[in-house]
Amino acid sequence: MIDVAFAPNDVVAADVAGRAMVVIDVLRATTTICTAMAHGARAIIPAADPGDASRLAEALDKREVILAGERHLQPIPGFHLGNSPAEMTAERVRGKTIVMTTTNGTRALLATVGAQQVVVASGVNLTTAGEAARAMLAETGRLLVLCGGRESGFGLDDAYIAGRIVLAALGGRRTRKGLNDSAIAAVDIVRRYGTRLDRVLALSEAGRSLHHEGYRDDLAYCAAVDRHPVLPVFHDRRVTLPVTGAAA
Repeated sequence: MIDVAFAPNDVVAADVAGRAMVVIDVLRATTTICTAMAHGARAIIPAADPGDASRLAEALDKREVILAGERHLQPIPGFHLGNSPAEMTAERVRGKTIVMTTTNGTRALLATVGAQQVVVASGVNLTTAGEAARAMLAETGRLLVLCGGRESGFGLDDAYIAGRIVLAALGGRRTRKGLNDSAIAAVDIVRRYGTRLDRVLALSEAGRSLHHEGYRDDLAYCAAVDRHPVLPVFHDRRVTLPVTGAAA
């Protein structure tokens, strides 16, 4: 069984309890997370809002913590970094713990509290995340793919990545059995656009907004499939890379 939820508001605690999950916010939070982890960040702690992020950061060593995030695409005043993957260079993030809050992506991560396994997916780690999804489905028989969405609703960009994850989890099997309606719709979106992630991002409302606000380079970065083949996992309220490479 594979379920897709197009936004955090589409799930409640009972839906995620004990589940194996994949979280997606390709524009831009999960792309930014994958980039930070690939460049040596120690951990990423998602926060509900800027105030929560500041409180969490205060409890950590100031020499080792970075505040990062955005609201409605714009960097948060007083934070060290925004939510652009291009900002997550090795020079800035290596060895650091990043406390992060975004409009959609960190809400999706926080909605998974109580899940058994949670992996972070985007375009830049698509194959790696897809392989993990297939392994989790084989192990548990159930998978929940949660999209960050857009303003608490459907987002074409995340739905497309969800469809790619569903297809990867199925391992090439052409079946709709065991898929909820949203999973079927996500797969159909992939069949519409094929492998053109760049096209999907450009057409999506989120992508058009980023373009309008001057983040065209971020669109290209987020469309670079498998640029960072890492597998961030969310466990004990923080995102890290598994020591053994297993999604656990």
